[in-house]
Amino acid sequence: MKTILEGTQIKKVYSTGGTTFKALKGVDLQIQEGEFVGIMGPSGSGKTTLLNVLSTIDQATSGEILINGKNIVKMNDDTLALFRRNHLGFIFQDYNLLDTLTVKENIALPLALSKVKATKINRRILEIAKKFGIDHILHQFPYQVSGRQKQRCAASRDPSMIFANEPTGALDSKSATDLLESIQALNEQDSATILLVTHDAFAASYCKRVIFIKDGEIYKELFRESLSHQPFFQQVVNIMSEVSGGMVDDII
Repeated sequence: MKTILEGTQIKKVYSTGGTTFKALKGVDLQIQEGEFVGIMGPSGSGKTTLLNVLSTIDQATSGEILINGKNIVKMNDDTLALFRRNHLGFIFQDYNLLDTLTVKENIALPLALSKVKATKINRRILEIAKKFGIDHILHQFPYQVSGRQKQRCAASRDPSMIFANEPTGALDSKSATDLLESIQALNEQDSATILLVTHDAFAASYCKRVIFIKDGEIYKELFRESLSHQPFFQQVVNIMSEVSGGMVDDII
């Protein structure tokens, strides 16, 4: 199986007013093509910092990060911006959509910037919009659609890897479930490679593998294997309770 992302001894140190804080303390991980991986950890554990450095939003202090065999740590800003646009997809709480563009145009923009042919863009948009159930709102603007539909639009692109940072945080429970099922279908049916950061055990239970972070280091990994949703959810809750010192209410 092809390795899409490989991180070796990733460290991130913040320095403020003469003091230093080690947010990441030498993290090693690999993500294979077609995996759906979750990252969980208590507040301040380093999970969001890890997502940010892996996804090129922030820069690691040291270490090596390879995505599709390319070392993003050594890229300059222009090369990194081009790589991000062509190879990475993002799902955030705030949707990251342009209000002056329609839903269809928001989905098409990264492909158009990469000079993909118009016929291929239109075909891909229709395929993915139907999968996410937003084909009927393609000509509407972001302010005209619901939060769930905005989030699905943000997810409806065709990158090498998708990074999702608390994607259900701004959604009600039904919309969150719908989105998670759509992301899961994208992984299972299209073999999309997905890395999701969440504090929510329910969201993490949709993943095939969950990495638990504590104090800037990998604490434990959990694999779904043949487990159904509910038993895997309970395993996630148990480990997060262990990591968080028994504060179960914060993770479900």
